[in-house]
Amino acid sequence: MKATVLVGKMVDVLRGEILPAKVSIIGGEVANVERLPFAPDRYLLPGFIDSHIHIESTLLTPSRFAEAAVPHGTTAVVADPHEIANVLGMKGVMFMVDDAEKVPLRTFFAAPSCVPATPTEKSEGILGWREVRMLLVLKQFVALAEVMDVRGVLEGDTEIMAKIEVAQQAGKPIDGHAPGLRGRDLEAYIFAGMSTDHECVTYDEALEKHRKGMTIMIREGSAAKNMVALIEYAKREKCFLVSDDLDALDLSQGHLDVLLRKAVALGMDPVRALSAVTIWPAQHYRLPGGAIYEGGAADIVVVSDLKEFRVLETYIGGELVAKDGVPLFGVEPREVPPSFVPQEIAADDLLQRHPGPRAMVCYIHALPDRIFGPSGRAELDVSAGMIQPDPGQDILLLAVINRMRRQPPILGFVKGFGLKGGAIASSVAHDAHNIIGVGVDAASLTYAIGNIIELKGGHFAFDGERSSALSLPVAGLMSDLPCAQVATDLERVQRFVQSMGCSFPAPFMTLSFQDPEFRRYVLGSEETE
Repeated sequence: MKATVLVGKMVDVLRGEILPAKVSIIGGEVANVERLPFAPDRYLLPGFIDSHIHIESTLLTPSRFAEAAVPHGTTAVVADPHEIANVLGMKGVMFMVDDAEKVPLRTFFAAPSCVPATPTEKSEGILGWREVRMLLVLKQFVALAEVMDVRGVLEGDTEIMAKIEVAQQAGKPIDGHAPGLRGRDLEAYIFAGMSTDHECVTYDEALEKHRKGMTIMIREGSAAKNMVALIEYAKREKCFLVSDDLDALDLSQGHLDVLLRKAVALGMDPVRALSAVTIWPAQHYRLPGGAIYEGGAADIVVVSDLKEFRVLETYIGGELVAKDGVPLFGVEPREVPPSFVPQEIAADDLLQRHPGPRAMVCYIHALPDRIFGPSGRAELDVSAGMIQPDPGQDILLLAVINRMRRQPPILGFVKGFGLKGGAIASSVAHDAHNIIGVGVDAASLTYAIGNIIELKGGHFAFDGERSSALSLPVAGLMSDLPCAQVATDLERVQRFVQSMGCSFPAPFMTLSFQDPEFRRYVLGSEETE
């Protein structure tokens, strides 16, 4: 059997040292590591592992995601497919598994714990504890995914506790999701079995959760960027660097190599930063790879240096799968049937009635680089018995339309988008992924929502005269096109939204988290301005 030999400065994350070495690979494993007196100026690193990502948020199918991520040094991911699970249930989850099997990237999964997304949802996606147990038996499933039902855990809800129990019986770690949870409630949540949290936004929150037994995931994605706030924690304590929700436009610029570059630029030791995307997540989830050692999986990344982390070559299982930014494997994504019920929405359906002449309303304050902003209150005019938005105060209409069945829309108001005219809408809305839209008037919002239904999924923007769209035909969440094409289309529609007055760098990603029901479910009593 022919051996592959790599020579360079090897980063040994097990011992925390860098040594000139020759690494011999045979049959997908590291056969020998030989220390050398010197080596050329290139570095041999363990393959990068993103231990918490929702592939659907990249707007790409798993195989298309791999095509984009592997050239940036990603050799494994732990993906939570709860986005598609909330739309298509087990059928959607197995689509993700099957499509991922077509490419070299080691795609592992966490079994979704909260499908449907909220107790009041009546979507096609339903995964009870029996379905979770079925998934955890499969080799691809290495954990129970983020338990967002904090209230259910604290109140001992039988369904969520049963899911936790079957994960414990299977010997699989349980991921947490507890934004802002502190004190005794945090202790009770951790005691129930949670091992990680990726929702920390301050040093003190991360430190408390760490001291009480959680491993902290430091998130740096498209919507939420927490690395700057948590870098001092990362310099001192064991952690994982993760992307969580990363769109195609950001992915086209890089993946974990970008996180490593930023962490080191912020003063984190390079070997420590590498440990956060290699050995530490590999040990936690019992994954192959994570370090370069004799007998270990030959998942190796060759980079230019430990500052820029420019990826030269990526090896998975000893096979060269990407070189100089180009994947060396083909991709043929599977198809998924659309999941939209044809329906017509009238403008009056998107306005709330009030006896007038003024109405005090609650609104969501959307903020850039944060998944959840606070809530506030504003006084609005009433015309013809309907509460009107006020673009002058930046208080706009917010509507959520069930994509699977005809039922009254969920209505609200939102501040922060800054639209001067028109509306935007999307079929990406966490976590039930119904149609969500924001508009300065009901007619524009109706038009935008109607176009999402006609597209059978995607992003749509309308400024009152012109429009721009991105089609997402795979479950209304993903495209089967290459990342570069999706990134180009996403950038085009995002720039169009910014021309409408929105200053958010990722307006559709921010929009996707503004569903009032989902916010109440995750946050409980919301923060008020």
